[in-house]
Amino acid sequence: MKKKIGIIGSGSVGQTLATGFLKFGFEVMIGSRDLSKLAEWKSKSSENGHIGSFEEAASFGEILILAVKGSAAVQALEMAGKGNFSGKIVIDTTNPIADLPPVNGVLRFFSEMNYSLMEKLQQAFPEALLVKAFNSVGSSQMVNPDFGDFKPTLFICGNDQPSKNEVAEIVGLFGFEPEDLGSVEASGAIESLCMLWCIRGFRENRWSHAFRLLKH
Repeated sequence: MKKKIGIIGSGSVGQTLATGFLKFGFEVMIGSRDLSKLAEWKSKSSENGHIGSFEEAASFGEILILAVKGSAAVQALEMAGKGNFSGKIVIDTTNPIADLPPVNGVLRFFSEMNYSLMEKLQQAFPEALLVKAFNSVGSSQMVNPDFGDFKPTLFICGNDQPSKNEVAEIVGLFGFEPEDLGSVEASGAIESLCMLWCIRGFRENRWSHAFRLLKH
């Protein structure tokens, strides 16, 4: 498994995943447009934790994580530089959440029902090996979540099978059961799980939950 991770985005998702990768012996660089946001994270990280620009993080990583607001995803990849992620796995954690308040706990998306954000990203950046993952669970549960005897499911999809196999290894390492739903066209269904996951949070202010797929 590749051991150098570049994270594009310095919010809670990016920092949580970065800390998780460090825990498992990876070398990590978080990219941000404002490095002051990462001062506390850097002070607490090991010598394998680095910070830099989006472009520096994308150049550094053998595997990249896209962890920005969905509305900023295209711009973030453009800032990272296409040449820096050509042929690399890019784990897409984003969701197309609109800048509108939820209605009775239901988020509103800016994407079309039959054309997901990930499909838009893959079309705009065909050289990237995009794999959707980590978009349908809260950041507090992204690394070794504890649900007793139950291991939660994390759904993934993408067009490149070797890339998905490698992401599935990471998902398993982080304490989830990976479920491969196929190619990029499945990403709309996976993105919609974010909407479903958030309803309980907005209605009950309870955010420590995850999905589990039961199979025969």
